[in-house]
Amino acid sequence: MPDVPIYYDTETTGTRPDKDRIVEIAAYDPLNNRTFVQFVNPGCSIPAECSAIHGITDEMVSQAPSFEIVGRNFIEFCGEGAVLIAHNNERFDKPFLEAESLRSNLTLPAWKWVDTLKWSRKYRSDLPSHALQALREAYGFEANQAHRALDDVMMLHQIFSVMIDDLPIGTVMDLLDQPTDVSRMPFGKYQGRLLSEVPPDYFAWLKTSGALDKSDNKELKEALSKLGILKT
Repeated sequence: MPDVPIYYDTETTGTRPDKDRIVEIAAYDPLNNRTFVQFVNPGCSIPAECSAIHGITDEMVSQAPSFEIVGRNFIEFCGEGAVLIAHNNERFDKPFLEAESLRSNLTLPAWKWVDTLKWSRKYRSDLPSHALQALREAYGFEANQAHRALDDVMMLHQIFSVMIDDLPIGTVMDLLDQPTDVSRMPFGKYQGRLLSEVPPDYFAWLKTSGALDKSDNKELKEALSKLGILKT
C-alpha cells in the first residue's frame, strides 16, 4: 500500500496528553485535495489561557461530538496507509491522538509519522527559530489565522512542501531516521551558531543542568564530545 501523506493538527485544553483533551482536529490530504476539520467536546472546561491562544471557547464545542465519534471520522478520513505529518508531532499531536484514542477505546491504524519540527531542526539548523510561524516568515508566506487547526495544517503543507522539495515521503522518513551531523547549535540563545563559536561556559551549563542527557540532544552531545568541547 503506497504511503499517503496526511497533514494534521490538534488544538487542546493544555499540553499534557494524560490529563488534557483535544478540542479541535483538522487534516489535509494533498493527493486528493480533501480537508477534515471538526470540533471535539472535551467533557471539561477549556482554560482561558488556552482559549486566548487558539480562540476556541466552551460555547463553541458545547454541541460538538465526543472524541469517540470524531476520532472514528478522522481514522476513516486518513485511511489505513497514511503518513501523519504534524509540527512537533512526536511530543504533542501524536501523544494526544494516542491518549484520546485509548480513552475512547479506539484503535489507531498502523500509521507512519513525520515530525516537521524534527526535520526543520535537522536540516535548517541555520534558522533562529523552528516554530511554525517563524518558518512561515522565513519562507515568505503570508500570515494566516495562527493556532487554529486547519489554518495551521494548510500553512504547514505549504512550508514543508518547499522544505522537502520533490523528495518522496518515504525518502523523508528515511532521512529523519539517519543520525544527525550536528555542526550548529540546534536550540537556545546561540541557535544557528557554529558549535566552535559558542562559549564553552554555555556547554558546561547545559551539561550541569542535565539538558545534554535528554534523548533529543543525543546527537549534540556526541558532536561536542567528538570536537573535544565536552569532556565525558
